[in-house]
Amino acid sequence: MKCLMKTTLVIAGLTFACGIAGAKTSESTSFTSSQLKQMICDAHTPQQYQALADYYRWRQQDFEQKAKSEKVEWDRRWQILTGGAMEKYPRPVDSSRNRYEYFNFEAQRMSRQAEYFESLSMSAAH
Repeated sequence: MKCLMKTTLVIAGLTFACGIAGAKTSESTSFTSSQLKQMICDAHTPQQYQALADYYRWRQQDFEQKAKSEKVEWDRRWQILTGGAMEKYPRPVDSSRNRYEYFNFEAQRMSRQAEYFESLSMSAAH
């Protein structure tokens, strides 16, 4: 009976550990604000700078994808724009345009951050 209980606990523990390990690998590209600040403060090697650049490139691509889908929504809403309730501000088409512009702005900002860390990586390598 004790052997069965120990085996069950070991299997449960391994399953839990594997679940945590799998969760960490899927979230490895997403950092909290404090983790990101700590990574920036601790970065001194080309590999650390390149990891930050890769993170910002990933964020740039994410924002570009969101901007692309929002552009589709903006175009769709522009096509159905008619009078009446649609004329009140903010119109749905205005909201889509604002989100599209925000996503483009953030993508450009992430691109500048990635370029900055790439340049630090190159200069630290030499």
